Amino acid sequence: MSDTLPRGVLVGLIGAGIQASRTPALHEVEGAAQGLRYLYKLIDIERLGLGAEALPELLAAAERMGFAGLNITHPCKQTVIPLLDDLSDDARALGAVNTVVLRDGRRIGHNTDWWGFAEGFRRGLPGAALRRVVQFGAGGAGAAVAHAALTLGVADLVLVDVEPSRALTVAEGLRARFGADRVRVATDAADAVAGADGVINATPIGMAKYPGTPLPTGLLRPEMWVAEIVYFPLETELLRAARARGCRTLDGGRMAVFQAVEAFRLFTGIAPDAERMLRHFARMGAP
Repeated sequence: MSDTLPRGVLVGLIGAGIQASRTPALHEVEGAAQGLRYLYKLIDIERLGLGAEALPELLAAAERMGFAGLNITHPCKQTVIPLLDDLSDDARALGAVNTVVLRDGRRIGHNTDWWGFAEGFRRGLPGAALRRVVQFGAGGAGAAVAHAALTLGVADLVLVDVEPSRALTVAEGLRARFGADRVRVATDAADAVAGADGVINATPIGMAKYPGTPLPTGLLRPEMWVAEIVYFPLETELLRAARARGCRTLDGGRMAVFQAVEAFRLFTGIAPDAERMLRHFARMGAP
């Protein structure tokens, strides 16, 4: 019998309505493959009858119980920030945290959403044209995806949101970081998409509870690419229409996996096997 037990890692996810999340399985299976005793707990504030105001208590409890860290999702990505000791540069720039590392009595906030989209895009749509890209949605996830798009090298990013003021706020932050001439806001979807190389859906439209598409699919052209962040379902109405028109497509599963890849690294200090995590995600089947 070995004198040493596998290293134990305890982490969790705080959010509302998260029972269907695939993140626990992604982390635990990869943890086991890395020789860790890895336990990922769901802390569903909706199921617990709590609101975001319970965050201070939940963070303190996680620290006392030896959690290595926490993933944070809706509606807590902004609320958690004042409760942290420090932020990564990306989390500070985006004003949103989805990963908190608990180490040496300190709480450090990170944002792995933007990197998750960027890495999924690099692998899933290699060589995609990036001259002009139209992104629908400028909410919390949209801000991270827009940051990723500009990091990837998009020359002209056009933001379209049902609340133009929200798109303007995101655009202002992006201009400060990437330059005033690389991002703008539009209100007419047809005009915006007319000369675009690609379209990103960073809205919830396409999820089972928000059916439909964020733009009229008749605007899509065969030479365009279309990327999703929705992965419940993996095959959205937008992606079906895009493929039918001959467009290259990227589903939302890659962002989901790669944000988990980076969070796993932050929690454990171990670089996970991203390809193995992608394969495990695929084996879980279509939502």
